[in-house]
Amino acid sequence: MTALATKSSRAVVHASLSALLAVLCVLGFALLPAGSAHAAGDDVTWTVRTASNGFGAERTNYSYTVNPGSTVDDALVIANKSDTALDLGVYAADGYTTDSGQFDLVVGGAKSVNVGAWVHGASDRITVEPGKTVEVPFTVTVPKNATPGDYAGGILTSLVQPDDAEGINVDRRLGIRIALRVGGDLKPGLAVENPHVGWNGGLNPFAGGDASFTYTIHNTGNTLLSAKQAAGVTGPFGWFPTDAATIKAPPQLLPGERWEVTVPLRDVPASVWIASTATVTPIVTDASGSTTPLAPITGTATGWAVPWMLLLIVLILAALVFGALRLRKRVLAQQRVREDARVKDAVELALGKTESPAPTQRPTPSV
Repeated sequence: MTALATKSSRAVVHASLSALLAVLCVLGFALLPAGSAHAAGDDVTWTVRTASNGFGAERTNYSYTVNPGSTVDDALVIANKSDTALDLGVYAADGYTTDSGQFDLVVGGAKSVNVGAWVHGASDRITVEPGKTVEVPFTVTVPKNATPGDYAGGILTSLVQPDDAEGINVDRRLGIRIALRVGGDLKPGLAVENPHVGWNGGLNPFAGGDASFTYTIHNTGNTLLSAKQAAGVTGPFGWFPTDAATIKAPPQLLPGERWEVTVPLRDVPASVWIASTATVTPIVTDASGSTTPLAPITGTATGWAVPWMLLLIVLILAALVFGALRLRKRVLAQQRVREDARVKDAVELALGKTESPAPTQRPTPSV
């Protein structure tokens, strides 16, 4: 778990008729290993950290295990490192896993439905004087009908300032992650979905090719999960097994989240037909931070590994052989026709030479 530091900006939308300027903000996060957060750039002049209280000191994030209908009181500490007063917005937001595997928070103004909706600060704006530190209390109120399981979000501070050079407003945000587990029946679950394998051979008809195995890991349970993965491919009857190199572990997935996996498999023989299998072992993290592996799950896909160049050569050779056989058959047929004609002519000639001429009738002499 890490604190979050963010800095964002969005492009200006110009209205040509009214000459009005609408400004939007683009959010970006930097992960930090410590309990306090600060931005990477020099233009952010404050820090945030967890308060030291009954939950502990020097915490790297906020982590709670509560039952539905319960509340938790905690605080965020903001320190102004500049020589001018800062007017900061304070609010909470839901978290999610990005396509790059990083933890992120929904942008300001976007609707939150769990942590972002359950966390409320004592004030939504706070002024911090130069060189001063302010503690901002907040309360986590879990609804009575909240579904058991893991949730994630964060509490943020925001400073919006105009950038005259660019003609935009810049929203700089610093926040700390909140991990929340709602008590009840926990049901971790993971599924391997949409497996697909493809094979691509080279020009060498006698060499193998590269296969690509893709599938989706889906957190179907209600707990935060990570996983270990292994994958391989075989030919018919389990021949020619080829295992993938070490596969990078997916990020921790919140309930309902999916993660796309692509596994390259090198030097796979052209065995005409292949089967690829992924073995995914879910790993669940309990409230104390310890991990437990669950029963592995598998996903299998089949595909073709046809050496097309070799097949083309075989087809060409087959076509040549077929053509040669047809030509030979045609030549033989023509030879038989000529031979039959020769025999017929010989027979007719022979019959014409041996046949007796018909007798001629002499005239009767007159008296």
